[in-house]
Amino acid sequence: MTSVLARPRPGARPRTSDDGPHRQLDQRATPALWGELVARVFALDGVVEGHSQVSPASSRAVFFVDQREERAPETSLAPGQRLEPVHLHGVEDTSVHLTLPAQRGAELVELGWAEPHQYAEFDTEFMVYGPRDAAELDDVVSVIEESLAFARGDGFSSRS
Repeated sequence: MTSVLARPRPGARPRTSDDGPHRQLDQRATPALWGELVARVFALDGVVEGHSQVSPASSRAVFFVDQREERAPETSLAPGQRLEPVHLHGVEDTSVHLTLPAQRGAELVELGWAEPHQYAEFDTEFMVYGPRDAAELDDVVSVIEESLAFARGDGFSSRS
């Protein structure tokens, strides 16, 4: 996993929707940067792309190749279904929904990188804002890697 993101996100937070689906309204990634995000995420070891079980059709779910069942409901965006710890929203949005330990997610909210998921069932669901440049792309991918490790149970407890 790359280094854990601990620096504040520069500038103001993007605007996000007040109604469903939960989406980012400005400060989106460019189409090229969004495409790079998608490519880098689906190049990670052990993941496969699929249709999100809970997000609009333009979203891409991140599933594990070898793990279909959640270890705890709060590690999935689709509790009780196939384990979906992350989904990437489409190019018209570019944000990411994912699960993280509650404390880590709260830290990213405080640092300006994320906000709680609008329709969260647990305190582990967050929106991470789309990257605005190459450095932020690295940061967002590192947070996605953290989410995948949380879902697998690699060094995290389900109520961390």
